[in-house]
Amino acid sequence: MLDNLSSRFGKIVKTMRGQARLTEDNTTEMLREVRMALLEADVALPVVREFIAKIKAKALGEEVVGSLTPGQALVGIVHNELVALIGGEYNARSVALNLNTTPPAIILMAGLQGAGKTTTVAKLAKILTEQKKKVLTVSCDIYRPAAIEQLKSVTAQAGAEFFPSSPDQKPADIAAAAVDYAKRHYIDVLLVDTAGRLGIDEAMMNEISALHTQLKPIETLFVVDAMAGQDAVNTAKAFNDTLPLTGIILTKLDGDSRGGAALSVRHVTGKPIKFVGMSEKINGLEAFHPDRMANRILGMGDIVSLVEEAQKNVDIDQAQALAKKIKSGKAFDLNDFKEQLQQMKKMGGVASLMDKLPSQMTQGAGNLDTDKAEMQLRRTEGIINAMTPLERAKPDLIKASRKRRIATGAGLHVQEVNKMLKQYEQMRDMMKKFQGGGMGKMMKMMGGMKGMKNMMGGGGKMPF
Repeated sequence: MLDNLSSRFGKIVKTMRGQARLTEDNTTEMLREVRMALLEADVALPVVREFIAKIKAKALGEEVVGSLTPGQALVGIVHNELVALIGGEYNARSVALNLNTTPPAIILMAGLQGAGKTTTVAKLAKILTEQKKKVLTVSCDIYRPAAIEQLKSVTAQAGAEFFPSSPDQKPADIAAAAVDYAKRHYIDVLLVDTAGRLGIDEAMMNEISALHTQLKPIETLFVVDAMAGQDAVNTAKAFNDTLPLTGIILTKLDGDSRGGAALSVRHVTGKPIKFVGMSEKINGLEAFHPDRMANRILGMGDIVSLVEEAQKNVDIDQAQALAKKIKSGKAFDLNDFKEQLQQMKKMGGVASLMDKLPSQMTQGAGNLDTDKAEMQLRRTEGIINAMTPLERAKPDLIKASRKRRIATGAGLHVQEVNKMLKQYEQMRDMMKKFQGGGMGKMMKMMGGMKGMKNMMGGGGKMPF
């Protein structure tokens, strides 16, 4: 996510921190780099101009106090202005969905075709069902082939209820029937998916405006594709002029986006970004925290989100059982190894983990190809699944003939089995360090997170 922008800002921050004095010349040079980074990320020009002007005014007038160097002070200014640009100080109340109304609370979803609106409806439904809400979804998109069936399918994955509709109905009639059903069946939240187009047109705007007037939703959320760049900003402005939007959902932030939409759309509309889509998975929707996003962009990572992800998805009992096993001196076997891979998958996989770590902690990983790393994770799991229970519990039994059988069962070469076993042995040896000296000794041995390079097989490759 935002890799190019983060890389540019990371270099700028490193340079800024190295400055012993702030002068008009070196500040101007740094601001020029910031400006170029933002423009390359497709941030709207008016947004860039205002952002740079604010930083310059504060930087040249800043009184440096305490132990901060002038360079560090400038980093702080850039960080604070970046937070202000994309949403200001996090306020749980302002970004939370407003459901304070007589049920059903109606949420109207707006956006162009291809922005991920339908999938986002289901992701939102999952979040609400986890909050013990009774959720109903309905599609008023009678134009896109299979739109209704798609919403039905993803709603089932979310564990919510789906209200059927058909392309021969009028959107207004579908909406009225869904509201009536929701009232009679004590639905807490009704999520209404609407039709989009490939671009802004009058017919689409008139239709969604009429639906808004009819439904009087308590929330009107604009779903925008973060990869759309300047077009996303223009589209957001058009929808904001037509509808009284209450919030924005940015999708596809895990894609190859330059990040311009994330930095521009809130400034242009004045509406808060409430959620961001981080993957195609049904649980791939996160609450938006401006400060955490700013940290990621500046290469500072997002450890708080990483911890929250772990608390949400990691099996604590399983982790404690493994810790107890290691502490007792018992061997770390291939069943344990597989469990660690599955825990990583639950937390979003390699890409999600690397994205949330500070840049200085991932330098040892090199240019990690996360897609290949994910493929290697699946391959490793396949190799372990091809083993017998005895082999998983006692890996030392796996000699040449067993390796050949396992390779055949996994559909791979024997070399892949050897490679996986070597990586397992590295992790097993690392786990033994817990028995003798605890985490502190282990981290010292690893040289901090720079040891990740070895764990990833040298030149940025994952070991799995």
